[in-house]
Amino acid sequence: MPRVKGGIVARKRRKKTLKLAKGYFGSKHLLYKTAHEQVMKSLSYAYRDRKRRKGDFRKLWIARINAAVRPHGLSYSRFMNGLKKANITLNRKVLADLAIHDEAGFAALVGAAKEGLQSSAKA
Repeated sequence: MPRVKGGIVARKRRKKTLKLAKGYFGSKHLLYKTAHEQVMKSLSYAYRDRKRRKGDFRKLWIARINAAVRPHGLSYSRFMNGLKKANITLNRKVLADLAIHDEAGFAALVGAAKEGLQSSAKA
């Protein structure tokens, strides 16, 4: 079998890795070995954090809802419990958006949640 020189293919692969490492600090964007290590690590971080982003947004929405509900004399958990008992099914993303952009509508939801809590306490 004849000898095959892989210069063109290897150079192309290395250039692709170095292009992905553009902007990294120090030798991580200059030397192939360190660049390759960092690119592999960065890609794994990107994969992991695409999954984590969903939880991060959920935490943000919960914090926003809690901050909006506190002045009305409720906690987040009691508010969500009241909505459930009042048969109001809105997700946290919509509730957080209402809390920021439509305070009157959100106040109506808080009132409905309070009624739901009171009606379940009487029963």
